[in-house]
Amino acid sequence: MAQARLLDRPEPQSKRRLRLWLRLYAATSVVEREMRRVLRARFGTTLPRFDLMAALERAPEGLAMGELSRRLMVSGGNVTSIVAGLERDGLVCRRSPASDRRTSYVALTERGSAAFAEMAREHESWIGQLLADVPDEDVDALTDLLAELKHKAEGRVR
Repeated sequence: MAQARLLDRPEPQSKRRLRLWLRLYAATSVVEREMRRVLRARFGTTLPRFDLMAALERAPEGLAMGELSRRLMVSGGNVTSIVAGLERDGLVCRRSPASDRRTSYVALTERGSAAFAEMAREHESWIGQLLADVPDEDVDALTDLLAELKHKAEGRVR
């Protein structure tokens, strides 16, 4: 009898929110794991390199190292390491303005832009394949709900 009463109680809101977070994390992990695998297999690159190149592709004039770190939400040391590898491969270039030699700006090279464009096209196709069974109306609804969730969460962290 006591167990039946426990099952009739609504789940606490905090547990429901925790379950939401765990489902979001699990879904993201599945997609991220597959993206890591296909980026490595197809292009011999890593997801952090792809993400950094994507940030630079959206800023053709280049970005300061600190801004890259902020946009990618990783430490400056991580960005420095990734940039060094991309620079070694001829995919990005660094420059410091004469007015402030302490600041480095990073931009994609022509070769980097071309390489990223190819990766981005395939990335879009891979995501399309992974999510092919999700109906369009669900894609739109989830996109809207997740944008709202992000907006509300950001309002609480700052």
